[in-house]
Amino acid sequence: MNKRSFIKKVAMAGIGVPLTGNALANWVDRVNHLPAEKVASDESFWAGIRGGYRLKPDYINLENGYYNIMPEQILENYIKQIREINYQGAYYMRTVQFDNKKSMATKLAAMTGCSPEELIITRNTTESLDMIIGGIHWKSGDEAVMAEQDYGSMQEMFKQVAARFGVVNKIVSIPNHPATDEEIVQLYAAQLNSNTRLLMIPHMVNITGHILPVQKICDMAHGKGVAVMVDGAHAIAHIEFKIADLHCDYYGASLHKWLSVPLGSGMLYVKKGKAGDIWPLLAEGGKDANDISRLNHIGTHPAATDLAIGAAIDYYNMIGPARKEARLRYLQQYWTSKVRSLPNVIVNTPVDAARCCGIANAGIKGMKPGELADTLLKKYKIYTVAIDSANVQGCRITPNVFTMPEELDVLVKALTELK
Repeated sequence: MNKRSFIKKVAMAGIGVPLTGNALANWVDRVNHLPAEKVASDESFWAGIRGGYRLKPDYINLENGYYNIMPEQILENYIKQIREINYQGAYYMRTVQFDNKKSMATKLAAMTGCSPEELIITRNTTESLDMIIGGIHWKSGDEAVMAEQDYGSMQEMFKQVAARFGVVNKIVSIPNHPATDEEIVQLYAAQLNSNTRLLMIPHMVNITGHILPVQKICDMAHGKGVAVMVDGAHAIAHIEFKIADLHCDYYGASLHKWLSVPLGSGMLYVKKGKAGDIWPLLAEGGKDANDISRLNHIGTHPAATDLAIGAAIDYYNMIGPARKEARLRYLQQYWTSKVRSLPNVIVNTPVDAARCCGIANAGIKGMKPGELADTLLKKYKIYTVAIDSANVQGCRITPNVFTMPEELDVLVKALTELK
């Protein structure tokens, strides 16, 4: 069987059971009595979940970290919301829009483990975190600490406040393979002092999938009087956690990633009592300084995207947070375990299962990441993304719940053959 035929065959897996609504609920019920770790390797179950997606058969999609395409169930709900808002027009936008958005934020707060008074819906992680970086009342000589592995948009915002207010940015480098949590904690601790106003850390490093010990870092920083902002772009609906348990001051994420909300949806958590310390992105008057909703004014925007959050949360809960995390971790370990010992392969993601989940990064010795990504697509029909910065040279591999081991076998074959 040639590669194109193989990809089409895999793409059809589970297509005989297009799972939505009650059919999906019944499909999940059949495994509800089993532990998540056992379901993680049940290929018949996940082939059925795959049947609820419309997947392009021309390539194997291993770049789900940028944007998780919606399963048909969420997509149809989104289209329904668009039609209804278009039907109601200005009446909807001037009456129930704001109450509906608030109800979605309340549902999201329950899922993420914080108070509704601490969370707003934004358009993406960049908007969320840049609002904090740009909204702090900086003064010359203040210091901010971050890592070179942090997302570029936030680093650029820190550069802007440095140029504008005289802030001093201090940058560390997160090791790809730390020995202990304490190694990471001390890496940041060494940079904090009485001038440090803000520490930014990733919950999950976007280019390697490395999960940081967030609570330990936050507790250390607070002991030194430093506020902590967490980039959770890849953690929401990927791994199980509650924001309140992290002890952070600010947390931003994109919901169009692992929660599979339509493009242009994000969230910002601000610890109760801290909203008044931030200048809004766009000014809005008439509200108490500590009301987080004063940070949420962005003008007229696509309201249907906000409404789709509810359907996405329902889908996530139906699949099961523990099952999804276990499946993503299983898929990552399935392929990385087969290539870590290869002499030509460099895996830039920790081997410890507690330090990573679905995302991993691998490169070929002597091959530029861009060349690797190009070869994977043209020769093996695998779509991924090249990373060549911050001590990481390789391709980021991000499977999804619809990814099958047979597809990852193609990746393993490619990495084994390439020199």
